[in-house]
Amino acid sequence: MTISNTQDSVHSDDEKSNSESSKKCSATHDVMDNSLCWINGSMVSPQLASISVFDHGLLYGDGVFEGIRFYQAKIFRLQAHLARLRQSLAALAINLPLSDLEVETTLNELVRLSVEKGNDSAYIRLLVTRGIGSLGIDPRSCLTPSVVMIVAPLTLASERDIQQGLTLMVSSVRRFSSDMLDPQIKSLNYLNNIMARQQANAAGADEAIMLNASGYVAEASTENIFVVRQGVLSTPSVAEGALAGITRAEIVRIACELGIKVTEPRLTVYDLYSADEVFLTGTGAELIPVQKIDGRLMKSCPGRIFKQLSQKFSECVLK
Repeated sequence: MTISNTQDSVHSDDEKSNSESSKKCSATHDVMDNSLCWINGSMVSPQLASISVFDHGLLYGDGVFEGIRFYQAKIFRLQAHLARLRQSLAALAINLPLSDLEVETTLNELVRLSVEKGNDSAYIRLLVTRGIGSLGIDPRSCLTPSVVMIVAPLTLASERDIQQGLTLMVSSVRRFSSDMLDPQIKSLNYLNNIMARQQANAAGADEAIMLNASGYVAEASTENIFVVRQGVLSTPSVAEGALAGITRAEIVRIACELGIKVTEPRLTVYDLYSADEVFLTGTGAELIPVQKIDGRLMKSCPGRIFKQLSQKFSECVLK
C-alpha cells in the first residue's frame, strides 16, 4: 500500500508539473501571437524572429535596452527613454544607426499596428547590440550595431498585488558599483539581477531588494524602491546603484507637485524595516506597494502616500 501511494503521489506530481508547463507554453504562444517584431529595418513574425549567433549582444551581453510603455496608443515619456538609451550607448561607445526621429517613427508605426491587433496599451522593448562580430570579446570586429524593437502585451500587477502588496526579501547578491559596471548603463547583462530574483523565488518572495557593495539599499531586481517615513518620501540616489528610472523620476515630480517632501538619502535595511510605507516603481510594474520585507509587516499597505501618487500617476499616463 505504501509503495502504491508513493507511486500515485509521484504520478500526481508529474501530472501537475506537466499541466503547469503546458499552461506556461500556452501563455508564451499567446504573447507571441499578439506581439510585433522589427529587426534591423524589417518587420518579422515573432515566431520566426532571430538574430545571428555571432551577435555580441547574444554572445556577451554587449548592448543596451529600454523598456517603454504606451497607453491608449500614446507612447509614455519616449524622449526621456531615448535620452537614457543614448547615454547608455555613449558609455559603451556604440553608435545607434538611426536618428531619434527614425526610432520614434518606427515605434509609432508598431504602436499603430498593435492597436489594429486590439492592443492599445502594451509594452515596447527597444534593444541595440554591438552587432555581429567574431568569437572573442574585442568589439572592433563588430561593424554595424543591431537594432530590435518588440511590442508585446504586458502582464500588469494584479488587483490582489496592489491591494495586498508584495512580499520582499533582502538578497545577498549585491548591486554592481559604478567602478565595476555602472548601474546607470541599462545593459543587456542582467545576471546579478537574475540571481537576486532566483533567491527571492527560492524563498517564496515576490521580489528581491539589492544592496550595494557598502550595504546600502540600491533597488529591487527590476524596480526602483521608495520608502515613506513621517510623511517624507525617500528613494536611493543613482550614486547608490539605483537606475535613473523614468517612472521613478515621474513619481518624484508628482510628489513635489503634491507638496510631499522628497529626499535621496543613504538607506539601510533598518530604514526598510521601520518604514511607514514601502513601494516599488518601474515601467512594467508602474507602482506596487510592499506588504512585507524579510517577514516584517509594513505599518501601512497600501499607504496613504502610495494611494495619492498612484492615482496621480494613473491620470498622468492617460493625458
